[in-house]
Amino acid sequence: MVRGSLGKLASRALSVAGKWQHQQLRRLNIHEYQGAELMGKYGINVPRGAAAGSVQEVKDTLKNVFPSEKEIVVKSQILAGGRGLGTFKSGLQGGVHIVKAEEAENLGAKMLGQILVTKQTGPQGKIVSKVYLCEKLSLVNEMYFAITLDRNTAGPLIIACSKGGTSIEDLAEKYPHMIIKVPIDVFKGISDEDAAKVVDGLAPKTADRQSSIEQIKKLYELFCKSDCTLLEINPLAETADNKLVAADAKLNFDDNAAFRQKEVFSLRDTTQEDPREVAAAKADLNYIGLDGEIGCMVNGAGLAMATMDIIKLHGGTPANFLDVGGSASEGQVVEAFKILTSDDRVKAILVNIFGGIMKCDVIASGIVNAAKQVDLKVPVVVRLEGTNVDQGKRILKESGMTLITAEDLDDAAEKAGSEAVNPKLF
Repeated sequence: MVRGSLGKLASRALSVAGKWQHQQLRRLNIHEYQGAELMGKYGINVPRGAAAGSVQEVKDTLKNVFPSEKEIVVKSQILAGGRGLGTFKSGLQGGVHIVKAEEAENLGAKMLGQILVTKQTGPQGKIVSKVYLCEKLSLVNEMYFAITLDRNTAGPLIIACSKGGTSIEDLAEKYPHMIIKVPIDVFKGISDEDAAKVVDGLAPKTADRQSSIEQIKKLYELFCKSDCTLLEINPLAETADNKLVAADAKLNFDDNAAFRQKEVFSLRDTTQEDPREVAAAKADLNYIGLDGEIGCMVNGAGLAMATMDIIKLHGGTPANFLDVGGSASEGQVVEAFKILTSDDRVKAILVNIFGGIMKCDVIASGIVNAAKQVDLKVPVVVRLEGTNVDQGKRILKESGMTLITAEDLDDAAEKAGSEAVNPKLF
């Protein structure tokens, strides 16, 4: 459930609203049903619904929440977009269905515990642990609405379009003249005039104008008070009873606000995340999984990115971004090696340490202890420089380990690339 054409709308900020990036961002992502519950607390109109994690819960929900409904919307819950056009590995087509109430239980059973593959999950897909059962609304109009953070205006930016139900990229290509942008003064907050501009841009057909303005203001209140980085509703629907309803929503939250948004961050579903990134976060390491063959362990984000660039320059492909930071402990280094070696695609590991705050001897001790705890089956290329470099090199030499040392970064990248293709020591 954020990742071109958006640049024409509001600089790079719009890529957050429209593309659902695969790389790690500073944000928490929550499920659709969780977002609906949160929006309901702020008085935002959402479809009546409930989540179920088992077939029995589906049955109970149908009985207790929808006793008289003839049709039910059954939505698989994964943290990725494109569910409606996705395919389960079991063969079931589509992760969102409108079915007769008596068919919902059987459909839920076919979804729960199964792997759903969409254009955003990659071929591995994601497991469906819950389904969201919703009332079927009678929609007369579908629009697009989002609030994101804009670098150009240094504050929240509301994006709206009178057309909705499809991706913002498609909307930008087909209906660029229908998209409006309303920057909000972060100090003054949203005014009635701002909200009215948004409503005019949405151009609802039958919904009450003043009620619509109030809904926009409530959405902005949620965005600010919950420390959102993105609030995207697609579609923001107009119902037959003249209401604006958030029919489907995506919310992201700033990780920096976790200390004051404990309730929101308790909603985190780590089963939907890369297990390596979850393990790295627990060890206070900065890790992003990529799809290359050379595992990288570096201290400092800038040096880590430079290392990845030089690996590419010499014909290799980095398997990850891993920054152990400037004050990593020996234990963190051990955890870093465990994470790197858990990736079957890694054919060689490149350790590149510049000892400033991070001392080379600490890294060296961590490498040695990691080798004792982890069955290293790939070559390890080590480049150490800086504080306590001589002690670090001595620790590695006296360890009895078979390591490949490098004099500089170019040398390290060349050796790592060569070992990944044709390992000589393992």
